[in-house]
Amino acid sequence: MSIPTKIRIYSTVFVGLLMGLTACQPPSETPTDSSQTPAETALPGVGKTVRSGYDAIALRMIAEIVNIGLEQLGYQVEELQQVSSPALLHAALASNDIDFTPVHADVSYAKFLENSGGETKLDRVGVINDQFKQGYQIDRKTAEEYNITNIEQLKDPEIAQLFDADGDGKADLSGCQAGWGCDQIIEHHLDAYKLRDTVEHNQGEFTTLFLDVIARYKQGKPIIFYSWEPSWQSQELKSNEDVVWLEVPFTTLPEMMAKYTEKDTVIDRKNLGFPIERLRVVATDQFLAANPSAKRWFEVVQIPVEDINAEMWRVHNGSKDPQEIRQRAEAWVQENQELFNSWLEAAKNHS
Repeated sequence: MSIPTKIRIYSTVFVGLLMGLTACQPPSETPTDSSQTPAETALPGVGKTVRSGYDAIALRMIAEIVNIGLEQLGYQVEELQQVSSPALLHAALASNDIDFTPVHADVSYAKFLENSGGETKLDRVGVINDQFKQGYQIDRKTAEEYNITNIEQLKDPEIAQLFDADGDGKADLSGCQAGWGCDQIIEHHLDAYKLRDTVEHNQGEFTTLFLDVIARYKQGKPIIFYSWEPSWQSQELKSNEDVVWLEVPFTTLPEMMAKYTEKDTVIDRKNLGFPIERLRVVATDQFLAANPSAKRWFEVVQIPVEDINAEMWRVHNGSKDPQEIRQRAEAWVQENQELFNSWLEAAKNHS
């Protein structure tokens, strides 16, 4: 046998032995993302994407705060989607275009939830804030001069005429924007309290209506309007200073809100006629079932009414840039870091 032939045989044997030894070694683990630390890969949201939406720009900071928490739980959070109306926002949930919204008003948006599949497709989770109140307000000067405390007093044509802005003899109630949900309650009240003959419900774009209310107030004229807190208008006309809340004679609501009773409409010992609103998360059943940590996060995160009020005022005064709003959300998290971290721990423990 020639030397070259022997070399080829020995080489073949050596390569075979080497391959056998290599095959016996334990396989090396290749991380899916070399940039992630072990702590990061242990986060419950790693590898998952989440999509959220909101309607009013004044509520964007709330959505940003909720999303910051999801980011810190490891989720890949897509850019926030602004949807033009509450009805379309809930429709986006029903069609699976978004996974959740954190700006669902429990009472006013109930019909939008029902129209989008209700609890067979969507679930309310947690309570972002439970101190949203709404009702009728008039200027304090007129209230005190004529001793007006209850909207039922506007059945009196002489009282109603005090608030007549267009000369038709009826009180001009600056009302709720069509499609918001509160418009149905006002329409119901006008019938139930027998106010149709003396009160006119003016509807339109809310900001435009309210700017007219402010103009009349500054002219020293009586005003009556639907309002809610927190809101930018509650900073413009302050309760118990510039304006006062009117009571209603008794609690009555549209059929779809019949479950609410007087205990739901009495606030600070006044029956305002509207159930107190809770701002909540609504998410698809599919997302919640697949993401128990996110569900727990939605259950624990809360934002004080004072902070929501302040943000609404900033937005009203022109600070609407999404980047600025994100920065304010990040600042809020830093100011509440200890509490925020406790919420994160609660969510992590539900992975």
